[in-house]
Amino acid sequence: MFDTFLEAFYNKVFVNILVKRSSTDVYIEIRSKKGVIDHFSESFNTTILSSQLLEFINFYTKESPYFYISFLDISPEQGALPTCEKNRLGFYGDVSASEYKCHDNKWTYYTAKTDLYAMEKRYAKIGVDFVFSPYSVLSNFFKDKISTTLAMYLLVQDSFISLSVFDNGTLLYAEQLDMETISEDADEILTSMDDEEEISLDIEQSINLEDIMQDLADFGDIEDTTAEPHETSFNEDYQRFSLIQTSLSHFYNNEKYNSTFVEAVYIADAVGVSSDFKHYLEEEMFLNVYLRRIDINMEVCSLAQKELKS
Repeated sequence: MFDTFLEAFYNKVFVNILVKRSSTDVYIEIRSKKGVIDHFSESFNTTILSSQLLEFINFYTKESPYFYISFLDISPEQGALPTCEKNRLGFYGDVSASEYKCHDNKWTYYTAKTDLYAMEKRYAKIGVDFVFSPYSVLSNFFKDKISTTLAMYLLVQDSFISLSVFDNGTLLYAEQLDMETISEDADEILTSMDDEEEISLDIEQSINLEDIMQDLADFGDIEDTTAEPHETSFNEDYQRFSLIQTSLSHFYNNEKYNSTFVEAVYIADAVGVSSDFKHYLEEEMFLNVYLRRIDINMEVCSLAQKELKS
């Protein structure tokens, strides 16, 4: 009762943090009972709680005892399962090392306990109030479509793709796709080539760079129709397409899932994908593609406010 009384004298400060591949985005929203008073955003070239990042957050949180720190879960060991029955979760995967929660009594999202503990330790100086699953963000962002439309739904980030298939509000399938796995595979291929062929990079050997550059130029006019997505220099949008294609094939061919043919895909685009990405999905997978830009931190902020009201 006393806390409720005090709340009337303070604004609420919502701090929303998105850790990306090589940077961290922060969105801060200050609210009174009447609504949004102000908002601020900043991007930092770090993936840790640097002194500059800490100073930026503390500048706003020191003004009110009612502040809330929210993150989007970026664990690669996360996902969603098409059931809320605990005795059925194991049918779809091993969640013994995961924290999991039922969503709307329909489906379950989960994440690795070790990654959650690591996050709490990494951000102990500011605290962690909420960690939101990308599948919660996705289902809220496309709530107008998910409840009525059979389709694949994607949240595209720089390092991850959160893929799901919903049929009239029922989750059929989900998989967290990690863009870094492609880079790791490429590194392994290059390493094995070095071991097997004993390639030497000793600059004292007689390697004619002019000849090599000329050979590459000769190949420049040939259109590559068999490009491998594991090439380290390959287009990221093709990498995304390849991961999605493989995942959807798994959905169709795995008897665990109640698979049905998907004709449409709704994409929450947080990175600004190119027209090539849309083209791949349309021409190679025969999908009707619908794109919406998303500000993840603003969506996370919205979820944090809903969580406080519930």
